[in-house]
Amino acid sequence: MSSPPLQQPLHPVALAVEHLSVSFGRTRVIADLSFAVPAGKTMAIIGPNGSGKTVLFKALIGAVRAEGTIRWAPGTAIGYVPQKLDIERDLPLTGFDFLNAKADIAAAPRDAIPQTLARVDLPEAVARQPIGTLSGGQFQRLLLAFALMGRPSVLLFDEPTAGVDEPGEEGIYALFRRLQKAEGLTLLLISHELSLVYRYADTVLCLSRRHTCMGPPLEILTPERLQDVYGQPMKYHDHNDNA
Repeated sequence: MSSPPLQQPLHPVALAVEHLSVSFGRTRVIADLSFAVPAGKTMAIIGPNGSGKTVLFKALIGAVRAEGTIRWAPGTAIGYVPQKLDIERDLPLTGFDFLNAKADIAAAPRDAIPQTLARVDLPEAVARQPIGTLSGGQFQRLLLAFALMGRPSVLLFDEPTAGVDEPGEEGIYALFRRLQKAEGLTLLLISHELSLVYRYADTVLCLSRRHTCMGPPLEILTPERLQDVYGQPMKYHDHNDNA
């Protein structure tokens, strides 16, 4: 897997990755990957299953061993929501219980929870319900609130619209954009929703065992490149506001 050339961004760098490789036994999942993420921007990571997207996130937070260099900007605080959260939705646990636990871990004041819920447009009444009663969109907003506890400067979200219907997907991405503009967050998102990636990401990193590339959505999300990355034709709705 070849890595795209590391270009000097025009903005301050939130994250710089150089020659990153991750292996499990004799299987190399990520090989010699280099990229940079400017502060306050959104990078979407796409690619077929098994291309190393989640492994990349785990390497970035130090959850798996990796070779190469990972440099976060000084003072970076990371909020991370994995693709699969090891929590049973039928537990007698409310959203507030969930956020109280995160407040304790992040040394954040519990009285910050209502404000955090307001930031993600999740009513307090909903957050006081058992998590098993929440819709897919409500639960994803709860997870986003969970990640935002402690005021991170960088947010990593693996499949942020998993289990969310189409209107809810658009709302989640619009919320990301609003938070980013209001608070200067740097966002790294793993997504299969190419139409939303096209509309909301500043940069797209395509991971693939066949070919890895990185650039603006307009350059990366072309039928030719996507077929090269996925090994098959990929279709998505082109959200072109100028059309």
